[in-house]
Amino acid sequence: MHQLTEIVILLAVAVFGAALARKIGVLSPILLMIIGLGLSFLPGFPEFHLEPELVLIGILPPLLYVAALQTSVPAFRFNLRPILLLGIGLVVFTALAVGFVVHLILPQAPFAVCVALGAVVAPPDAVSATAIARRIGLPRRIVTILEGESLINDASALVLLRVATAAAVGGGAVGFGEVTEQVLVSAGGGIAIGIAGAVIFGYLHKKIKDPLLDNALSLLIPFAVVIPSEEIGASGVVAVVVTGLALGHRMPTLMAAGSRLQMDAFWRLIRFLLEGLVFLLVGLQLRSVIDDISTPWGTVFAATGAVIATLIVTRYVWVVPGAFLPRLSARIRSRETTFSWRHPAIIGWAGMRGVVTLAAALALPSVGTGENEAIYPRDVFIFIAFAVIVFTLMVFGLTLPVFARAVGLPPDDPSKDFLAEAAVQQAAARAAKARLEDSLEGAPESVVKRLRQQVVDRTNTAWERLGGDGRETPSAAYGRLRQEMIDAEREVFRTARDEGRIPEEVLTRAYRDLDLEESLLQRREDD
Repeated sequence: MHQLTEIVILLAVAVFGAALARKIGVLSPILLMIIGLGLSFLPGFPEFHLEPELVLIGILPPLLYVAALQTSVPAFRFNLRPILLLGIGLVVFTALAVGFVVHLILPQAPFAVCVALGAVVAPPDAVSATAIARRIGLPRRIVTILEGESLINDASALVLLRVATAAAVGGGAVGFGEVTEQVLVSAGGGIAIGIAGAVIFGYLHKKIKDPLLDNALSLLIPFAVVIPSEEIGASGVVAVVVTGLALGHRMPTLMAAGSRLQMDAFWRLIRFLLEGLVFLLVGLQLRSVIDDISTPWGTVFAATGAVIATLIVTRYVWVVPGAFLPRLSARIRSRETTFSWRHPAIIGWAGMRGVVTLAAALALPSVGTGENEAIYPRDVFIFIAFAVIVFTLMVFGLTLPVFARAVGLPPDDPSKDFLAEAAVQQAAARAAKARLEDSLEGAPESVVKRLRQQVVDRTNTAWERLGGDGRETPSAAYGRLRQEMIDAEREVFRTARDEGRIPEEVLTRAYRDLDLEESLLQRREDD
């Protein structure tokens, strides 16, 4: 009962913090972490110890899975070169650079353990970065690259962490063959299990017609692929990402409309609660992290400052050449016609770290070699990881909107999206009319006329978005007036239920139909 009470308290604080963040216009991960920092020093507030297995097996898989589901595979494939450069190349480069710097400051720490720390702090967490990017209207390509980086870099960092940890615990250098074997087992095994998961669960999604069962299955999928992956030593992160990308790309043909609508709302809630809970827990770790420090604080601050500086420098040292050098190729220049120096400037600034960094730090080994134990300041390494999270979220997270405005990167032109949508909608309207004419037999003329008018209205709505003269469009007027009518209908049904003229089941059915229609009206307003 006590543990249940603590979970409820955490969820309540996370929801309150997220609501407050929206009210004051601050990104919720940043505010929740600040709240957690404050609560960690509050007398009498329960202590929460974040287990690395809970994050890596229990929290990270569903977050990665829903991110992969919502990632555009064509856009991911188009930006594969920068995504791989960031998600794999930058992680390795950063880990080695951080390892070298830390080994200079703390020579008693084995170089392999220092590289392991580099792998811990190397992968940025794109939850906050992409949230800010979407909110301030950064170009879609930057958002895609940041999302793609976040899907890849966790896996590459964890694989590198395993290799470095094996070298530290084993007490010697790990040969090229061992490294290759570790990478093949981790990445290759994860890809194989991810493909198998996509095939198996894609088949099940296609067979299931009940939206509730579809949603229950979707919740199980990330755990169903990550657990066997970890059992055989493969990368569960890779498996989850591969399965999510494959199923997300095929989702329009795998699931019925009711299942897709319900799944969208379901995963939004799961993502909201998990993200809020996880950043709150990050903040709550501060008290225990500081209490474990036994190294002189001068050394701790020197190492921490050096690591943070290295992370900032290495990201730009890698991002800028990685953006400009490939453009020496005429083929790449012809594909990437919208490139600007502002793109690498923004991507370099969006290097916030998250909970994966802290969970990986908690998973660092306690000692090194067997008989000649190479003790290293593990408490300092965990503090460095925590400080990196706080610094990058507080500094880069809070200043990214200001930095984006200062750089002056223009957002995507929405008229291009509207024009493309209108053109495709017109083609869809022609297909719908042709299918209607082929299926007219036996249908009343009034029904046929109504369906034809609906096709015309949908096409007109798409073209109206290209207007923008400030006057209310016919579709906007329709939405406003229909909303008033829906409110009136709801009131009549509610009054009839209260007076006993209809049972609760009738009210529920009527409200469901009206709610669906209102959600369609709100979708039009959001567009």
